[in-house]
Amino acid sequence: MFEMVDRDCTGRIGIIHTAHGKVRTPALLPVVNPHRLTLSPEELRGTFGFDALITNSYIISKDEFLRQRALDEGVHALLGFEGAVMTDSGTFQAHVYGREGTTNEDIVSFQRDIGVDIGTALDVFTEPTHGPDRAREAMEETLRRIGEAASIKGDMALAGTVQGGVYPAMREEMAARLAAMDVDVHPVGGVVPLLESYRFRDLVRLVLAAKRGLPPGRPVHLFGAGHPMVFALGALLGCDLFDSSSYAKYAVDGRLMYVDGTRHLADLGESPCGCPVCREHDGDSLRALPDEERERVLASHNLWACQDELRTVRAAIKEGTLWDLVDRRCRAHPLLFEGYRELCAQAGQLEPYESTSKPSPLHYTDHLSMRRPIVMRYARRVFSRYASPDKRVMVGFEEGGRPYARHYADAMRRVLEVADAQFMVKTVLGPVPIELDEYYPVAQTVEAAPWDGETVRRVNNMMEHASHNLRNALAIMWDGDETLDMLRMMEGRGGAFDVSVARARATADMQFGTGAADVLLDGEVALVTSKRTGKLRNVLVDGEHVLSMRAQDGMYTLKLPGARRLHAAWDSPRLRVIVDEDAAPFAREGKSVFARFVVDADPELRPGDEVLVVDGGDALLAVGRALLNRREMLSFKMGVAVKVRSGTSQQG
Repeated sequence: MFEMVDRDCTGRIGIIHTAHGKVRTPALLPVVNPHRLTLSPEELRGTFGFDALITNSYIISKDEFLRQRALDEGVHALLGFEGAVMTDSGTFQAHVYGREGTTNEDIVSFQRDIGVDIGTALDVFTEPTHGPDRAREAMEETLRRIGEAASIKGDMALAGTVQGGVYPAMREEMAARLAAMDVDVHPVGGVVPLLESYRFRDLVRLVLAAKRGLPPGRPVHLFGAGHPMVFALGALLGCDLFDSSSYAKYAVDGRLMYVDGTRHLADLGESPCGCPVCREHDGDSLRALPDEERERVLASHNLWACQDELRTVRAAIKEGTLWDLVDRRCRAHPLLFEGYRELCAQAGQLEPYESTSKPSPLHYTDHLSMRRPIVMRYARRVFSRYASPDKRVMVGFEEGGRPYARHYADAMRRVLEVADAQFMVKTVLGPVPIELDEYYPVAQTVEAAPWDGETVRRVNNMMEHASHNLRNALAIMWDGDETLDMLRMMEGRGGAFDVSVARARATADMQFGTGAADVLLDGEVALVTSKRTGKLRNVLVDGEHVLSMRAQDGMYTLKLPGARRLHAAWDSPRLRVIVDEDAAPFAREGKSVFARFVVDADPELRPGDEVLVVDGGDALLAVGRALLNRREMLSFKMGVAVKVRSGTSQQG
């Protein structure tokens, strides 16, 4: 039902396949009340471009005219909407007003019978004020109902809502239990009170808890979230769908939605918006409209604001700048920023989903930038994978011009005249071996100076850690002639340091894992550099083209001879994606691997990693680039898991 077509960390552009067309995500499902149509479903699709909407099956079922027409003609004909229709089960109405005799079986069967694309089980709503016992009781009853709904859903996709109150452990437990059930979409419920009271820290904690238990191959719906100020944050949390009637309710109250908050029409002068409504109207002309027309116009503005922000979110995912967008959006309000800080504190959960490199630079603004998964991964790998050259001395340079090896070439030459040394740069990312100065995100970091105090403390601690854990007898920061005099007195003999050779080895270990350089570069090594830039481009070993270095991120593309070396040296499942017998012949011929054919994979693989595609007997079939991590490969039933570059039956 769901496939991912692009990603930035846990934010994803996807397609939900329904009987009434494709829904591109992240997407907002505008709520349509059949009793009160501020804007018609036809307008929502034709004018605003919505692929799907959500309506309330409880309201339809309780109106005899609507009920009978929906049963006779179907919900799409009832609403006059040709796209996908999702229905709510009336959980909120049951919570506030009581069920009035409607059972879970009744409402699920009704949704199925009126041709709904995505129906929802009747969950038990949990308020943030409910204690753990009451929340657990509601959770268990909701699980029972979802199980019942799954048995009667027929061809209808079923939404099973994650409840659990304000208790992360309970949310995670329920999500994990839902993962084992025949459910297609997972709303995260009970969050509207949190959104209304700006409890964004709690929202982040609870969504992350649910995501820990939910299978990544199913879309996640942030129930009741329909304000554009939360779309970027919600997308980065891994939510694919949003919904709300706020666009219409706010219009009734004279409120306008913007990405940085809400403005009241009574206070509006010139609107900071470029939508069709705001291009035509200012505050005075909006206030002068008749009530009914003004309500429609304000609702239109609110929907344009939502759609514009979702386009911005999708563009950021495509460009690899979603973290930057979230950083900007969350600084619009102190309590939203509190939610962002919570996300940064738990960013380790997102690291397995972060791509190895991106088409965009890393923007450093303050210490929170250093909590991003790609930064944490770099720090972990440089301390666990980087093999320091066997040099007596490590000379550290302060942050300078990039690339560092070129910027500090003269200083390195002078040091090597008096000492056998290696070189490290003190950067905002922490210690960077100078031979990794082209490696993502080192060369691609854009920073504001000076660093804030917390960043300074972090970097200093990492530099101290590096000086104690590398193999050098002496670590010293570069201070010009004073450093040379000290080294001349203590060492007195020169040394050699070939940056290209060091780069070839260090990049292999950082990218593929400890020991990769020994495996890949075992033999007569020839380094091919660019005639124009002098940068390393290809690595040949014993005449075979083993590796190519990409100019955009300073990382390797693994060639088939290199894949054979790693395959022979390392046991399964290291670097491997294991496919079933149906996919094996196609992979061998160079065809990409679809997720549904993956049997297992290395749990350490990350999106963007170079991988070995093998069959169940560990025969090498192909080499390519992973688009998913292991957990995603085993969960998704649609879409590509590995983009194969070369199959073993192909030439070269």
